Amino acid sequence: MKSTPTNRQAHPPKKEKTRSITYRLPAKVVEELETEAMHKNISQNVLVKQILEKYVNWDRFGDKIGMIPVPKGILDSLGEEMDGDDISEIIKAVLPLIKDTVLFMKGKYDLKRCIETLEDYIRASGMKSDHRTEGDLHHFIIQHELGMNWSFFTEQLLKEIFHQFEPDKNLKFQTTKSTIIATIALGSDFSEHDY
Repeated sequence: MKSTPTNRQAHPPKKEKTRSITYRLPAKVVEELETEAMHKNISQNVLVKQILEKYVNWDRFGDKIGMIPVPKGILDSLGEEMDGDDISEIIKAVLPLIKDTVLFMKGKYDLKRCIETLEDYIRASGMKSDHRTEGDLHHFIIQHELGMNWSFFTEQLLKEIFHQFEPDKNLKFQTTKSTIIATIALGSDFSEHDY
């Protein structure tokens, strides 16, 4: 049996049209950007691009959709106390909020826009995610490091979201206390960035 290689899902094309612009910034801000870029071992241009992309893709919507930053320690603590009924209740409350958020940010509610919005949220929250393909199979990987109850929450939430759009598709999970991998057959040409 010939195995199919696993590939990372391509994100929007990197050959985007660019423009050069100049901004005047306080010297202290420029110094902080220089220090941060050196610390991350990237150019200042790359750092500023990352900051602006995060703002355009997520932060500018934060106030409008009622997002507030919550320290990881609080989520850790809350997660320790959650049980199956709590997870179900939270998901019932969260699903309509996700739909409203996707509609507001992307202008339509479908699977591609929903996945893209969740990826934007994960990146903005400092968690890690990846999307890999293996033939028709798509592996959505989320690493949160918040404990097993948050893994169960994320697994159940993804089940509900995928079931809304693909009720007949089989969704499989690999779950640990810090990582969830959701696997579903969506076809080799599926991309959440192509809509």
